[in-house]
Amino acid sequence: MNTDLTVGKPSTVLWRFCLPLFGSVVFQQLYNIADSLVAGKFIGENALAAVGNSYEITLIFIAVAFGCNMGCSVIVSRLYGSKDYRMVRTAVSTAMIMTGVVCAVLMAGGLILGGQLLLWLNTPESVIADSALYLRIYVLGLPFMFFYQVSNGVFTALGDSRTPFLFLAFSSMSNILMDILFVACFGMRVEGVALATFLCQGVSCILALVFIRIRMRALLPDPEEKTPVFSRVLFRQIIAIAVPSTLQQSFISVGNLIIQSVINGFGPGVMAGYSASVKLNNLVITSFTTLGNGISNYTAQNIGAGHPDRVRKGFFSGLRMIWLLCIPFTLLYFFAGKQFVSFFMTEPSESALSTGTIFLRILSPFYFVVSAKLVADGVLRGAGLMRYFMTATLTDLVLRVVLASILAKTALGATGIWCAWPLGWGIATLLSLLFYRRAFHENTISDRKCV
Repeated sequence: MNTDLTVGKPSTVLWRFCLPLFGSVVFQQLYNIADSLVAGKFIGENALAAVGNSYEITLIFIAVAFGCNMGCSVIVSRLYGSKDYRMVRTAVSTAMIMTGVVCAVLMAGGLILGGQLLLWLNTPESVIADSALYLRIYVLGLPFMFFYQVSNGVFTALGDSRTPFLFLAFSSMSNILMDILFVACFGMRVEGVALATFLCQGVSCILALVFIRIRMRALLPDPEEKTPVFSRVLFRQIIAIAVPSTLQQSFISVGNLIIQSVINGFGPGVMAGYSASVKLNNLVITSFTTLGNGISNYTAQNIGAGHPDRVRKGFFSGLRMIWLLCIPFTLLYFFAGKQFVSFFMTEPSESALSTGTIFLRILSPFYFVVSAKLVADGVLRGAGLMRYFMTATLTDLVLRVVLASILAKTALGATGIWCAWPLGWGIATLLSLLFYRRAFHENTISDRKCV
């Protein structure tokens, strides 16, 4: 069901809109957690390391898909907020065409350069074959992931966070069952884990595209009313949001690859511990990011409707909401991190278990810091203030990469790498909050409707 985010009490509107988004991202992360869990439990520590190693490369593809999602979502939100339903349909078809071209280019690049990327990561000989196999199957499934992401952006732009939640709940649970079926029952190894993800993402994508087509027809029920399939004006507006969002996520992914290459130098035990704990950490960060994306949709709809005064109220409501979600994650990871990490492995080595536990204990108290950044970023992105958004994010990335590389060579060893996260988060959060304040002080957040 489509929802108008420009009316009603901001706190109530955001809670109703964002909680299904939070549920969606939990199920989305179950894809990767299930892969690592089944690999570690049923295949072995090296398989877990291989899946985690390949995951850092897949984040590059996810980054580009996320950019396409946000570019489409912000522009469609503004058009929907201004009640320009004819151009909503054109924006959706324009975004789909753009996504298809981008996906084809990335598939070709992934199939050709995937092996070389694994070598650049200093992947140990014991896991490189499994890493390459997992990555190859993942790349073949990119169309499913890309078109689902854009469809999800359309749903949230229309104020509907419930439909993608239901799709993901179904496909994620199916993915877990198929992981176990292929590996435990059919005796497949890493290829079974990758194939399960491939098939379940395909189901999600097809269902989402069918529902998007139904929603677009419902916006303009008159079959005689034709809309352009492609608009250069809207394409440029989508690109203006998509490219910075993609670059932001891509730079983070590249930074993670550099950090992964540093981690790989400590051996499979540290790799496996990091693979398990970073999945748990990414569950939290991706959840917060998705809530920030919901605030972007809220901001864009209200700007499109000419209600920038509601944006400030939405920011403080979003901050309260995301801090409430920080509390259970911080407590669980800090005090029960060892149990969570051990859940990924049948017989974890001391190195793997210690690595994962320390990682979570260092990062989890700072979730309150980084979550504030992601709320501010959501407002900046929804208002189209991408320069501010990029500056804060790149500051975080550069600091984490540089500090991780330096601290890894000290007496702290691998623990030094984990210390780089809170330092980068703290400075970047300060910048995002300053940029948010400046945007209101200079009256930059105003009517930025699509032309």
